[in-house]
Amino acid sequence: MSDLEDEELFGEAASEIRADVEEHLAAARAALPAADDVWTVEADNTLGVLNSLRSALAAEEVESHLRDAKKWYTIGERADAFEDADDLEDEIDDIEDVLEDLEDVSDKVGDLASTIPELRGALEDLHEDDADDADE
Repeated sequence: MSDLEDEELFGEAASEIRADVEEHLAAARAALPAADDVWTVEADNTLGVLNSLRSALAAEEVESHLRDAKKWYTIGERADAFEDADDLEDEIDDIEDVLEDLEDVSDKVGDLASTIPELRGALEDLHEDDADDADE
């Protein structure tokens, strides 16, 4: 195999790696919830709102695509296959930042969703005790 052939094959491989990274980044971006999905929810009560919000914040698919993008990006970087990959690195960082925010907010919403029913129960118990005391 000639050096020219090797260089051509390496160039093709580098283009394919970049395309894979871009494809996974596009899929990760597409899997992010729409801004309205986390801003506007319909529910009958607080718990319903929290559960709707938690569902809207689900980011497993984003995480999977971002992981694949980072994997191919790392391979390309280590192989020195990219002439200029700053745009890819910036987009990975941007999506990673949003994913971290989604996960953080989702954890907080999950905590609230589990705490609100407990609070409601405690309040009901206290008000029942007050009503029982008033009846005596």
